[in-house]
Amino acid sequence: MPQEVVEVPITGKILSVNVKPGDEVKEGDILCILESMKMENPILAPIDGTINQVGVNADQVVKPGETIAIIDY
Repeated sequence: MPQEVVEVPITGKILSVNVKPGDEVKEGDILCILESMKMENPILAPIDGTINQVGVNADQVVKPGETIAIIDY
């Protein structure tokens, strides 16, 4: 099954995680909220699919390239 890996785009802190493994997502759904430079950035699902794995937790500090989620499609 093909997978889409959603990566952290900018250094910041995860404020909330909106999905868990097994959840169905549609393109544009919010996976998590990333705070960077005092701004809240929603991280959106790039495709429709099923969450296979979530790589972040709330209050975690993340860097670009780290995995937010893996989506099976």
